[in-house]
Amino acid sequence: MATFNEKKTCSQRMENFGRFVWNSDTGELMGRTLVKWVYISLYYVAFYLVVIGLFALALFSLMQTLSPYEPDYQDRLQSPGVTLRPNNFGEEGLEICFNISEPKTWAPYVSTLHSFLSAYNTSLQNATNRNCEHMTGYYPKKTFSGPDDTTYSCQFTREMLGNCSGLCDSNFGYDTGKPCLIIKMNRIINFCPGNETDPPSVDCTATENGELGEVEYFPSNRSFPLYYFPYYGKKAQPNYTNPLVAVKLLNIKNNTELSVVCKIVGKGISSDNPHDPYEGKVSFKLKIET
Repeated sequence: MATFNEKKTCSQRMENFGRFVWNSDTGELMGRTLVKWVYISLYYVAFYLVVIGLFALALFSLMQTLSPYEPDYQDRLQSPGVTLRPNNFGEEGLEICFNISEPKTWAPYVSTLHSFLSAYNTSLQNATNRNCEHMTGYYPKKTFSGPDDTTYSCQFTREMLGNCSGLCDSNFGYDTGKPCLIIKMNRIINFCPGNETDPPSVDCTATENGELGEVEYFPSNRSFPLYYFPYYGKKAQPNYTNPLVAVKLLNIKNNTELSVVCKIVGKGISSDNPHDPYEGKVSFKLKIET
């Protein structure tokens, strides 16, 4: 006939638990003697020290293979991206829309341009970078040996943007319906666009709803000088500033939305990647109301 264990009372359970925590008869703490607790503690200390040591060794070995000046893998960067200033994003991407007679509609664009071009002030560029206008071809090839090895960068001043510098016209033409736009090509380490004689240039056109009209570029050759390339990285060129091309639209048809695309034209630069709308080009909507 089966027997049933007698149900223990609460006090009996507490007594058993207390005996488990400390058994005065056997000198055991939670089922182990003091010597066993010392042994098992030393085992886990040694185990985790070995694990930490192996992880540190693996991390140290990995860091020894990495260059502080350039990424080991940049195969996905086939061509540089292109950005626009001012960079106002709407529901369908970049858009520049304003009313000439309402300053509050174009004042944010002007403020964005002044803020962006502050890094190109002549005083700052003279203090940090070198005038390279005498150079022809690409920036000299450099090799970097130490972790703190650096080289100079070529200066780009906002005066080089002429009527779109914000110096002779603080409103960048927005108050007269002749706005300035700034085109910037993103950096890729060790990338040399164009070739030894022909630098990459900017070409802006309207893709829909009419013509873009007369366009003025600054610098007048609408190109990025070759001596700004290649870029050697933030560590090697801490004061590097991207060259720019300014686009001034002189006779846009008012009250009409235009689809505009500005492409970088040059050897090694593609603008037909369907998966990246900003590779080699930048597209935006433009509408000027009166």
